[in-house]
Amino acid sequence: MSVSDPVADFITVIRNASKAKKSKVMTKSSKLLNSVCEILKTENYIENYKPVDEGNKKFVRIHLKYNGEEAAIHHISKVSKPGLRSYIPCKDIPVVLGGLGMSILSTSKGIVSGKTARKSKVGGELLIKVW
Repeated sequence: MSVSDPVADFITVIRNASKAKKSKVMTKSSKLLNSVCEILKTENYIENYKPVDEGNKKFVRIHLKYNGEEAAIHHISKVSKPGLRSYIPCKDIPVVLGGLGMSILSTSKGIVSGKTARKSKVGGELLIKVW
């Protein structure tokens, strides 16, 4: 099965596991998805993640974070889609939910959070919004 949008599949897996109150989930791995996991871990949306190799296939195991019964990730959505890419300059990077959420961008400096992109004064493709 070929995947046309691995980031959308990644987001769907996390969203579904979070709603089902799963403690951990496995999904396909790539450099992009590992960078997104690192940002989510740094911003305290997930407990931890670990790349796993099973034969010639690569996966990432994500340990989701909960505050009691409530998931740390309330909402996660993909902004830029394969049919309609969303490129924004640094001055237009959105402040998600009044600063309570965050955005993840693909920039010339790599995959970074919206806060880091604003600080570095670099724009790019707006990939994900999380709160």
